[in-house]
Amino acid sequence: MKITTFNAFKSRNYRLYITGQSVSLIGTWMQKTAVSWVIYSLTHSTFMLGLTLFASQFPSFLFSLMGGVVSDRYDRFKVLLGTQIASMVQATILAVLILLGHYAVWEILALSVLLGIINAFDVPARQALVFEMIDDKKDLPNALALNSSMVNLSRLIGPAIAGFVLETMGDGTCFLLNALSFLAVIGSLLMMRLPKYMGTVHAKNVIGELKDGFEYLKKTPSIAFIILMLGLISLFVLPYSTLLPVYAKDIFKGTASTFGVLDSVIGLGAFGGAIFLASLKAGSNLKKILAINTLVFGAGLILFSHEGNYPLALVFATVAGFGMMSQITVSNTLIQTTVEPHMRGRVISYYAMAFFGMQPLGGLLIGSVSKWIGTPDTMLAEGIIALLIGVLHFRFLRREKLRKQQDIDVAEEQNMQIA
Repeated sequence: MKITTFNAFKSRNYRLYITGQSVSLIGTWMQKTAVSWVIYSLTHSTFMLGLTLFASQFPSFLFSLMGGVVSDRYDRFKVLLGTQIASMVQATILAVLILLGHYAVWEILALSVLLGIINAFDVPARQALVFEMIDDKKDLPNALALNSSMVNLSRLIGPAIAGFVLETMGDGTCFLLNALSFLAVIGSLLMMRLPKYMGTVHAKNVIGELKDGFEYLKKTPSIAFIILMLGLISLFVLPYSTLLPVYAKDIFKGTASTFGVLDSVIGLGAFGGAIFLASLKAGSNLKKILAINTLVFGAGLILFSHEGNYPLALVFATVAGFGMMSQITVSNTLIQTTVEPHMRGRVISYYAMAFFGMQPLGGLLIGSVSKWIGTPDTMLAEGIIALLIGVLHFRFLRREKLRKQQDIDVAEEQNMQIA
């Protein structure tokens, strides 16, 4: 039996991209873990954890549509190189502040806002550029799944390293290592040999192109539905991660290492989910897989929510990570493989809005609700909402199947009348 899990690695540019991004993302997850730990240690507030998520991701919601237009109008390679350099500068400033020891919560929040703005331009360019890195376009779904595997392997490794570094070398070292990690991805980008960028004349201004992107979504309800469901998941369910420091510190009576392990097992589950997706045969029903894994995600959160036994809680967190994986990867794959090339950047920007934009709002909501009903009950409610969204997926698939069957029946009836 031919193994297809790593087909995308046949493309040299993609191999370089994966290598550089792997190093950089480990640093990114180290920084995310350290920021959450530092903020909670300073404030002991779940609301502040939600506000930190809001500060880092809401700017992406505000500027992602503009980022999509920039990705479609200009050289995506240069845009991505620019955003990576800007991210390294942001990480360096944060590292210097922490190492000097003269920092306040507002400074961390302000730098989180800056990173959110950078990501608004980074995500559409990066996701759209993956298409150009692949020599055989049939390997695109595999490339996107492997990309998610890399993201989640980094999520597995990064927080675990961060927990160790936080306890042994201090929080400043975590931020410094993240700043240095950007050298790997910048180096890998400079080594790529991509087709020469051919600029095109744009008849419409930026506002006109934004409108075209929205009109395109209205005409493709299958893509619009995926983005809508991802938006609901991002608003109500994905912010569960903001509550993890509370579980680590207060419920399991642990340390920074406990938090790192908890975040890592979620990454382990997500990595397993990504490898599962990368191993799927061509033509697999991704929409059905997305619906099933949404139910798995909800079940994992429900089981984890009130589990007081730490080892068993880690198992349930791993299950939740496996189900969570599909929300991001399958949604991205379905969009990338069906969208028109000239619309890719703008449609991905709507995907980024749904993913990055709703999470910060959800972070504020979840942080506030948890103060009212408690952290375990909030996690339970998020799991139930995920189950309901999974049911909505199945309902949409059933209606879509019926609609297609009706179209076939009408076409056959018309052919019989003509005959």
